[in-house]
Amino acid sequence: MTKITLNAEARSDLGKGASRRLRRNANLVPAVVYGGDKAPQSISLLAKDFAKALENEATFSSVISLTIDGKAEDVVIKALQRHPAKSFVLHADFVRVVAGQKMTTSVPLHFINAENSVGVKQQGGEVSHVISEVEVSCEAKDLPEFIEVDLSNVEVGQILHLSDLKLPKGVQLVALAHGNNLAVANIHASRAE
Repeated sequence: MTKITLNAEARSDLGKGASRRLRRNANLVPAVVYGGDKAPQSISLLAKDFAKALENEATFSSVISLTIDGKAEDVVIKALQRHPAKSFVLHADFVRVVAGQKMTTSVPLHFINAENSVGVKQQGGEVSHVISEVEVSCEAKDLPEFIEVDLSNVEVGQILHLSDLKLPKGVQLVALAHGNNLAVANIHASRAE
């Protein structure tokens, strides 16, 4: 697992106006860290450093070492609010990671062997991805960067469900725990021209 480190500063100036000033004048992103046995803490991150970290897909499903005024805390990204037109981050929510305690977060799916699958290569079908990420429940030490979905043995007309995924040790799918065996991908016959 990739170890990602971010630096932040505690902030006491709260509210909509203060957040606007942070973004406009200081080029900072307002954020909040909550969870665990500590009180929520308002922080600010340097916008360019945070944007650089978000370029890596692993950032969204990794434990981040967040250094706030010299003290490091392990956190995961819970939510991001982005500008509707320009896609830069307006605000971030982080959740503290507590050792030995299960957490729930989203993990991306990586589809492999799609072009070499039986349904595509031999039967001329096309792959449809129904979902691109899944919500998992696990301890921080077991958190995967992504989950691979192997399409090599999928035929035309066949649907891959959540129960067909091979999960790393210690990882559970939240939807399956609730009895929802959702479709992940399928291969359908391509339309004739």
